[in-house]
Amino acid sequence: MRALRILLIVAVVLGGVLVGIDRLALAYAESEASSRVKLSAVHSDAIEVDIKGFPFLTQVADKRFDEVDVKAQGVKATAGSRQIRVGELTVALRDVTVTGDWAGARAGSASGTAVIAYADLTAASDREATVAYGENGKVKVTGSVTVMGRTLTRTVLSTVTVVNGDTIKVRADEVPGEGIPGIEDMVRERTDFERPIGLIAGMKVEKVEPRPEGLAVTVTGKDIVLAG
Repeated sequence: MRALRILLIVAVVLGGVLVGIDRLALAYAESEASSRVKLSAVHSDAIEVDIKGFPFLTQVADKRFDEVDVKAQGVKATAGSRQIRVGELTVALRDVTVTGDWAGARAGSASGTAVIAYADLTAASDREATVAYGENGKVKVTGSVTVMGRTLTRTVLSTVTVVNGDTIKVRADEVPGEGIPGIEDMVRERTDFERPIGLIAGMKVEKVEPRPEGLAVTVTGKDIVLAG
């Protein structure tokens, strides 16, 4: 009986040691990955990597990870002929397989959210107008037009949608006309716009949602490449 008790104690101790080694290896790998990993075709200021699953060392031996979460700060995506800054991009990568001699990896599928600050959306709008949060799933767009020597500044509530999976469209729900012929079209020339955004880290845009902190863009993709 005493021998069995000793055996159990040894097993528990060894199990704790192995778990400790596994967690230390995980922490080291996440730190190394955060400094080296790059998402497909994007530049970012900083990346954090969170490798899910247990045990970690078994996944290393298989060169396959069930889920890896990546958070990237200061991502730059192409918006037509210019770049648009994405403040934060969080991505859940599934079925991640290491490629080559640990030189990179490929995810079977991915889903995430990119947050674009309204100041960055304004810069990408290519209009003489400013974009801000408008509450209730809308954005506020403020622009000025000149009519018969008078400058009129108008703020409209606008709906944001996705067109063809790669373009963000902002259109005013209603424009105050004030009885002036053609004023609605003039205001819309300032406040309505479409901005191609292309793929973000190899993922296409599924939907957009205005939030107080910025425009939240839901992205999904398959066969996503990670370098480094």
